[in-house]
Amino acid sequence: MKLNLPLLVITSLSAGITFMCSYFMNLTIANSNQYFAIIGVMFLDGLFGMIAGSKREGFQTRKALKVLKTTVTWLIILTVILMVEQGFAGTAWLSEVIIVPFMVFQLISALKNASMAGFIQVSLLNQILDKIDQHKGIRNEEPKE
Repeated sequence: MKLNLPLLVITSLSAGITFMCSYFMNLTIANSNQYFAIIGVMFLDGLFGMIAGSKREGFQTRKALKVLKTTVTWLIILTVILMVEQGFAGTAWLSEVIIVPFMVFQLISALKNASMAGFIQVSLLNQILDKIDQHKGIRNEEPKE
């Protein structure tokens, strides 16, 4: 039997690539809620940020592309975290501990950008932010002149 080396190499590579693709497909489908949450929050913040930025200084493509770059970066980070969770027993809490604080900060940023874009009144935003960190006490209203 003659060994066909090119066929063996192609078959091995295609089997390896197929395995990797099916692994990542299963990982993303099993955790699709986390992926969609990151995409939704990042695009919400980015949309309000672009609208607010357009009102202040005009639309800037580099800032709009930064939303995509940041989203892809966080999706890669989430993928690596989920791989670690699957690979090591007892680390199922890892994605929540790392991703949830990021989501909270991005949601606060989206609220601020929505306020700067004119979709939320500043007084309502202050009420929302005061409810988030009540441990700081009550905000003193500045006297109106």
